[in-house]
Amino acid sequence: MDEHNKRVIETALLCAQEPLTVADMSRLFVEDISTADIDEALVELQRFWDNKGMELVHIATGWRFQSRLSMREYLDRLTPEKPPKYSRAVMETLAIIAYRQPVTRGEIEEIRGVAVSSNVMKQLEDRGWVEVIGHKETIGRPGLYATTKQFLDDLSLTNLQSLPILEDAAPMAAAEQLGQAVIEFDPSATVETVVIDTQSMEVNESEDAAVEVAELEITEVTEEETVIEDTEEVTPESEDNSGETK
Repeated sequence: MDEHNKRVIETALLCAQEPLTVADMSRLFVEDISTADIDEALVELQRFWDNKGMELVHIATGWRFQSRLSMREYLDRLTPEKPPKYSRAVMETLAIIAYRQPVTRGEIEEIRGVAVSSNVMKQLEDRGWVEVIGHKETIGRPGLYATTKQFLDDLSLTNLQSLPILEDAAPMAAAEQLGQAVIEFDPSATVETVVIDTQSMEVNESEDAAVEVAELEITEVTEEETVIEDTEEVTPESEDNSGETK
């Protein structure tokens, strides 16, 4: 891609209020620009801004320019308002949802060992970090919570696989006691795909349990019929013996 088109993409990204996708950037030009050319231009722009106060990053909803972490202490002086601080309960709940999604409120409480207040869930939903994506097929049909793309954007992450690896495996072990399998996230998968896969696992387990019950019932019936047949064979002999005694 020539320098002019690359400058057009750079300007659009700097002026955009929201992240831009490759499809968005392709609409900047009248002529057809291939996806490969745009990707190449984005990589070159990343290199160009490598030693500057701004950086070009790829997040869940597209590409955007943002200030580097090293510039935060200076930029904070221009904005006297401090960002909201969240309690430990809020951050623990968010971490459980991020690593164990989709997860119900009851399962969060089992992992944390304490009740989760409605205020905690409301803060996360108001912030746009979590949402209910479905309901678990069990008693009461509790809501299944999962993180949103806004959560990934705010943490400058491309997908869930970009989350840092947990150093403490205790929360994972506690979650496994609930019967939940660890979800292997696919970059191309959607939240709906994960929910469908989870529900399919539950259906398969129910079918296996039904087969075991059916086999048990058949075995019991067979044993009962055998006893009845043995009884019928013994009865005539008993009557003959009683006659001989008389």
